[in-house]
Amino acid sequence: MSIPTARSVARRYDRRRVLLEKNQKKQGVNTNESRKGPDDHGDADGAERSDTPALRVRAMRASSTIRIVLVEDHAILREGLRALLELEPDLEVVGEADEVNGALAAIERLQPHLCITDLALPGRSGIALIGELCRLKSSVRMLVLTAHNTEEYIRAALNAGAHGYVLKDSGRADLLQAIHVVVSGGQYLCPSVSARVVSGFVNGGDHKSAASPEQLVTLREKQVLTRIALGHSNKVIARDLGLSVKTVEKHRSNLMRKLTLHNAAAITLFALRHGFIEAGGQPILREKAAI
Repeated sequence: MSIPTARSVARRYDRRRVLLEKNQKKQGVNTNESRKGPDDHGDADGAERSDTPALRVRAMRASSTIRIVLVEDHAILREGLRALLELEPDLEVVGEADEVNGALAAIERLQPHLCITDLALPGRSGIALIGELCRLKSSVRMLVLTAHNTEEYIRAALNAGAHGYVLKDSGRADLLQAIHVVVSGGQYLCPSVSARVVSGFVNGGDHKSAASPEQLVTLREKQVLTRIALGHSNKVIARDLGLSVKTVEKHRSNLMRKLTLHNAAAITLFALRHGFIEAGGQPILREKAAI
């Protein structure tokens, strides 16, 4: 018996391979797939694993996450509020600021869905921030979170363009409801604020002419406020303005009631925040003759 040469064996193997591939084609089998080894399916398996239900849910949550910028000048309150909000899976605090200019820069850079702001901020107030964002035609929704519960502040914030108003003594559920309502395009007032607004309406409040807190005081009251903030006594203020001490006391009482201020320290802080005096103790107010 003759021993086959290597060349004849190779030719025989090639003929058998060609016949096998023809048969597989007739039966509809992909010859390339049939040659794949166990490791050749790794990419396909990886593609399947990258599209698991868990990852799809995670992607859906990311697309529906509410992006928030916090504006609050007290660091401990800001950090606590951030920790509270980030317990919610659909809320993300993407930025923080403690004054108006920083807030405007953060909102322009981060493009959040919602800005939660206090009204009492260093320099310009939260009402000024809301008004500036409206002037810039920003798409961010504005929610006020503050301790100021007087009708003057509420109406001033809403007239400036705020979409919601919540007091700091409200519960967590109120705040979360306010966030979702405002981001969804609605308006939200916490129950105590709503009751106060309704009460003002029933009692004949003038909705159209509501002014900011700074505009609620007369020029003479601003003059008195500035001097109180600078530490002047009623007697010195009366002498400077050519008034009686009783008249100064009346102006002082009126402006404290209008602005919800309870002592001289609060008046000084208000004057600093709203630009009536500088931090160094110099008056900024340009006085004209009071009418």
